[in-house]
Amino acid sequence: MISFKTGRNALNFLLFQAGWLVCVLFPGLAAAGLAVLFLALHVLLVSTQRGAELQFIAVGILLGGLLDTLWFRMGVLGIEGAETTLFAPIWLVAIWALFMTTLCHSLGWVAKRQWLPFVLAPIAGSFAYWSASKLGAVTLPNHFVSLAAIAVGWLVLFPLLLTIRKHLVSELSS
Repeated sequence: MISFKTGRNALNFLLFQAGWLVCVLFPGLAAAGLAVLFLALHVLLVSTQRGAELQFIAVGILLGGLLDTLWFRMGVLGIEGAETTLFAPIWLVAIWALFMTTLCHSLGWVAKRQWLPFVLAPIAGSFAYWSASKLGAVTLPNHFVSLAAIAVGWLVLFPLLLTIRKHLVSELSS
């Protein structure tokens, strides 16, 4: 029998995956709106510490959005047909919001081994952006340099987010 906690984690995983896919396949305001709906469902059905988790999500949106904005401005990421992008697109920021929910739930297990975020984050983060580029949501103007920069960014940001989570969300649901 599936426990309530396992069911919440499975729903969290499904909401994130569905939101990521919609945002990447249909990048734009409508996809971001659907991601907000998924975030609301997460808060209502999955979250056990709504206030603390919403604070954590807000921090992650800020930091992730700033990192993506830096990557766009430096030419690490691009969008087909757009010469320059001043800020990370709203659909990409929406993905950050959904991703942050996983750190308290379906991906919470990653923090249980101190070394794992440093190994997993550069690979998984780069893979997500590479996948998004293959689906046409973003471009990687200089493939190798772009993936290396993304790996370094995730190597720094992911463990930082887990540390912030530990301070903002007292009892983990992972």
